[in-house]
Amino acid sequence: MASSLPDAMTNGAHRRLHGHACYTASMHLLIDGHNLIGQIPGISLSDPDDEAKLVQLLRSYAVRKRARQVIVVFDHGVYGHPHSLNGYGVVCHFALSPQDADSQLIRRMKALNRPREWALVTSDRAVARAAQDCGVRVIDARAFATELTGPPKHAKPAPAPDQKREIRMSDAEIAEWMRLFGEEPD
Repeated sequence: MASSLPDAMTNGAHRRLHGHACYTASMHLLIDGHNLIGQIPGISLSDPDDEAKLVQLLRSYAVRKRARQVIVVFDHGVYGHPHSLNGYGVVCHFALSPQDADSQLIRRMKALNRPREWALVTSDRAVARAAQDCGVRVIDARAFATELTGPPKHAKPAPAPDQKREIRMSDAEIAEWMRLFGEEPD
């Protein structure tokens, strides 16, 4: 796996790059698939279904955020891949040998007509540098993984189960309530 982004990209700059000022959910996303999988708890790169598990998370994200276009590129594609993972706003590409996902991502970024409408999700320094050279915003894979797997920011807490509690009131409190409702205590 490639090295992480420089500290400037992951610390203060992350907020700028990942914040609403520079990145919006309606932007197109280009995702370094296996790089992102390596940042997601519960998904292992050694899992034969790792790509499908990531795509499921990305589909939920795309629907929830109404992202315009989400393209994820994976390494190690095979000719005639039997499973189509496309759908729900997510398009998957498997880099075929001798190409790898990094070179395919760079080629795609160089071909973009409107690079400012795109953001790249990766922690690979070389791919991030190429994105910046092309005018594509960079989102650190670790930060994006947190957004993918964390609870929605505006989620309401789950309601507490209905529990009947016995409320005990003193004789003075009962007398006060009786007086408020116009009844005299006995």
